[in-house]
Amino acid sequence: MVNEIYLTNSLSRKKELFVPLVPGFVGMYVCGPTVYGAPHLGHARPYITFDVLYRFLNHLGYRVRYVRNITDVGHLVDDADEGEDKIAKRARIEKLEPMEVVELYTDKFHEAMRALNNTHVSIEPRASGHIIEQIEMIQRIMDNGWAYVSNGSVYFDVLKYSKSHDYGKLSGRIIEDLIAGAGNERRELEGQEEKQNPADFALWKKAAPEHIMHWPSPWSEGFPGWHIECSAMSTKYLGETFDIHGGGMDLLFPHHESEIAQSKGACGKSPVRYWVHNNMITINGQKMGKSLGNFINLEELFTGEHKLLEQAYSPMTIRFFILQAHYRSTLDFSNDGLKAAEKGLVKLMNASEVLNKLHASEKSTSDIPAWRKACYDALADDLNTAITIAHLFEAVRIINSVNAGTETISANDLDVLKKTFNDFVFGILGLIRETNDSGADTDKLMKFILSLRNDAKSKKDFATSDKIRDELAAYGFKIKDEKDGTVSWTKD
Repeated sequence: MVNEIYLTNSLSRKKELFVPLVPGFVGMYVCGPTVYGAPHLGHARPYITFDVLYRFLNHLGYRVRYVRNITDVGHLVDDADEGEDKIAKRARIEKLEPMEVVELYTDKFHEAMRALNNTHVSIEPRASGHIIEQIEMIQRIMDNGWAYVSNGSVYFDVLKYSKSHDYGKLSGRIIEDLIAGAGNERRELEGQEEKQNPADFALWKKAAPEHIMHWPSPWSEGFPGWHIECSAMSTKYLGETFDIHGGGMDLLFPHHESEIAQSKGACGKSPVRYWVHNNMITINGQKMGKSLGNFINLEELFTGEHKLLEQAYSPMTIRFFILQAHYRSTLDFSNDGLKAAEKGLVKLMNASEVLNKLHASEKSTSDIPAWRKACYDALADDLNTAITIAHLFEAVRIINSVNAGTETISANDLDVLKKTFNDFVFGILGLIRETNDSGADTDKLMKFILSLRNDAKSKKDFATSDKIRDELAAYGFKIKDEKDGTVSWTKD
């Protein structure tokens, strides 16, 4: 099946043989969402990517502990050390308590993950539930001489640390450039005068009187810095050193760079053996962003209710679209691309149904063992889902040819084809067969039916028009003729 797995390690910038710390066991941590808004397209890619990695490792027989956190405190606007907490800001705007915001958007995140068929993680810790662990880790960093207190806040001493450690190695940043850049920003940011060096980052922040979320600590009534949260939670559940840390490339700096520094500062060792990062999603060639007006929530994708969308796209279409590209490549989101993914997904699902009806012959005219090996080799080579899908479409060709009688397959090869095809499509890639009443299919079908009804009405064939309306009502579809001549529909 697979003897070796290779992953691109962002720390070395090389594809490396994956060897877990403990044979047969894998510890994996992936940065979870900051729950202050609806889950969006940018959330889909990392969590689908690492869901497939989790599924593949499990399929190969590894026992995987998959930890993905929920950030519910300490993540300030602009990912900075000053300013308002993102969740507190949303609470103020929506006139809710911060933890009401957390519960609301955590639930929405989970709903989206279920719709995308992402498996449940092993542990999902919340930052607010691990304040004690964060305070303890900060104290160890201070005891080891890598942090200092200033006006009740605690900062990591980046300049001191960099004299004996390689701060910037993960992100490729140069410490002198970081100091110079932070110095230029210093004049623009309030509170920077607390730092000994402008490149230092907060481990603990003293809360201003108006700051809602705060806890007691040895240094002040305050709240943890964004970076320390992941260091504390990953250490608690995976140990001081673990196998895989995942996330988007946008987290390389400062978040993941700071995690390494904190963990080394507290524990004296590198926390992660393989840093794995997915690339970003662009929309029509532009980076996705709220300020550009091209920011699309997952719910909007599923319903089609966004100005950039030509139709609704089912969760499996989104999943398949993302998996068609290698996780380290930029993925450009477009209606044409999604429509192509929708058609490709239908071909796979149709082939799986035909596969179950195939009959064996005495011998095969296709090399099924070689095809099977190619599928495993593709995923074992840095999780290349794009090549894997290409191999699955080769299977679709074989399935259709055998069904048409232009190729033959032996009983043994048919068993191998069925198991491998189903293992990869449904088990590892995590696709599911969606029913015809899913959003995109229903919308298309209703448009077609209503066009038939409009044709009947234009021909004054009111009997047929009424029959279509009544039959739809019997299945729970209510149609309404609007004054401007359009027709809307709802389903009970």
